[in-house]
Amino acid sequence: MPGTPPTRFVYLGPEGTFAEQALRTVPAAERGDRTPARSVGEALDAVRAGEADAALVPLENSIGGAVGVTLDELVEGDPLVITREVVLPVEFVLAARTGTTLTDVGSVAAHPQASTQCRGWLREHLPDATVVDVLSNGAAAAGAASGEYDAAICAPIGATRHRLAVLADKIADHPDAVTRFALVSRPGPPPPPTGDDLTSLAVCLAHDRVGALLAVLMELAVRGVNMTRIESRPTGEALGRYVFFLDCAGHVADVRLGEALQGLRRVCADVRFLGSYPRHRWSTAAGDQQAPAPPGLTDADYADAAAWVARLRSGELS
Repeated sequence: MPGTPPTRFVYLGPEGTFAEQALRTVPAAERGDRTPARSVGEALDAVRAGEADAALVPLENSIGGAVGVTLDELVEGDPLVITREVVLPVEFVLAARTGTTLTDVGSVAAHPQASTQCRGWLREHLPDATVVDVLSNGAAAAGAASGEYDAAICAPIGATRHRLAVLADKIADHPDAVTRFALVSRPGPPPPPTGDDLTSLAVCLAHDRVGALLAVLMELAVRGVNMTRIESRPTGEALGRYVFFLDCAGHVADVRLGEALQGLRRVCADVRFLGSYPRHRWSTAAGDQQAPAPPGLTDADYADAAAWVARLRSGELS
């Protein structure tokens, strides 16, 4: 996909889910072809096989945590890279066929995560309703539309897609909940630095080395690279063998982060680069800006130090 704007997109389906809603916030995807996939693996394999230019898959939820299957799929198979993140507010609605009222609702279709996140609202407003587990938010909306269930907990796009009336909106118990999605493509030059970027890595430790994880953290810390997330997943090889997923503030083109990557390459059993991409921005408030590097750890400081060493090697002592 390098040099060519993506036109074929695949996302974790079915239609009418938060994944589709998130994908449609990407301008190129709104104009291009969007195809639902049955699983995260299927979506990523479509990109690997060249059947799609990019895939949108969930990375983590502020309530449920990391999406383990996505992390696992990113470290298996041919490499893929994240080119963009999309952070979407999780705003569940209760939807039903036109003419239905709350007093008519005896059964509610919902994905288990959705019903869990709306447990308090259901207890207060529909204490006698039966909640039926379904495979996705889109399937819940489809079930309500067909009459199989009286109502559905779903994403707003699901209610719109299936022509359902919204009986109640913003019914999640945690109104600030969000899901973070990743737009993933085949390897190519990363998006140019914006000054507020993230770099994602998958790191395997040298298991026979004392302090291996500390060595990883020190490679970042001594260069002033802020680690915004760390997540461990079992490799499946043996008990106690893990791969660590890191999100770091900065871009692979930055001098500081580039040096940190070189250090990680030296001290780790393996490092998989998962991409450098713009950080999702909620606003332009000063508190949301990336924290400046401490004195002595800016890119300018590194360039000055490198130039000084170069002069020393050439015989200049100034």
